[in-house]
Amino acid sequence: MPHRLWLPLLLAAHAGLSPVRAAEPAVLDYVAVQSAQAGWQSSDAKVEAVRDTQLSAQVAGAIVALPVKAGDRVRAGQELLRIDARMAHQGASASQAQVTAAQAHLQVAGKEYERQRQLFAKRYISQAALDAAEAQWRAAQAQVQALQAQAGVAATQSGLFVLKAPYAGVVASVPVALGDMAMPGRPLLSVYDPAQLRVAAALTQQQAQQLGQAAGVQVELAGQRLDIAAAQIQVLPTADPLSHTVTVRVPLPNNMPENLAGALPGAFARLWWQGGAQDAGQRLLVPASAVVRRAEMTGVYVRGANGRPQLRQVRLGQPQGEMVEVLSGLAAGDQVAQSPQAAARVR
Repeated sequence: MPHRLWLPLLLAAHAGLSPVRAAEPAVLDYVAVQSAQAGWQSSDAKVEAVRDTQLSAQVAGAIVALPVKAGDRVRAGQELLRIDARMAHQGASASQAQVTAAQAHLQVAGKEYERQRQLFAKRYISQAALDAAEAQWRAAQAQVQALQAQAGVAATQSGLFVLKAPYAGVVASVPVALGDMAMPGRPLLSVYDPAQLRVAAALTQQQAQQLGQAAGVQVELAGQRLDIAAAQIQVLPTADPLSHTVTVRVPLPNNMPENLAGALPGAFARLWWQGGAQDAGQRLLVPASAVVRRAEMTGVYVRGANGRPQLRQVRLGQPQGEMVEVLSGLAAGDQVAQSPQAAARVR
């Protein structure tokens, strides 16, 4: 019986077979966590017009004239839209006619008062009769003034049926058409001034503080960078209660290159600035391809003491090209696996 038990092992040895051993761990490529001086930081931004106006009507009526369209350049005071004002004009004419009638009555009252004064001087009438004539004359004066004020209101309302450009600019949008009904408060046109543009970005409070200490910023727009002095940067004094971000506005120069096609309201831009003095220390960078994202967890595979990769959670900062800043979770000199997929199989 013992010889029968050893027989399969002897046959396997003669056949060139060897006992099964555990698989060797795959060779992984590791990269050391890089440390660098505080350099340029960036944030997404957008272009907006300093003067961007939505024109609405103060009166109701049908739109009867719309001589402009989106993209048209307009001058200050140019007519942009007209609303049917026939009823308003008729009301203004009626008010003016009432003023004319009141002025005629005033002339009669004035002459009557003058005759009563002459009669009173000759002692032909009493003081009461003279006072009554003066009262009628003054009442006619007040009536003329009241009707003149009403006529002015009617004339002003007639002017509200025409929308004019508040300044020279470009028509951004015309969301209405001929025949549409204009209502008070309804946007009819929007106009902006292309000569005054700025870039706005929502930054964290720390980034806004760093930007305030920077010597200046660079605005990247349509592949070009423009240098802006720090004195022109405007940091709004309030933060958004939901995102806890601070709005930063950077004006664009008036003499921008004409081939800068990206200088349009709503266009994408990017702000670049260097960290402040308190940020002059070392920053840790790892390849962006080494980062693992699983649901709400962000981490990297770090080479452990036993030589095997271990998943470690990290908190990331701003990307720097193909690298990304690590705010916490790593130390300078740590070895990070370049291929997280291969590291996950070895682990």
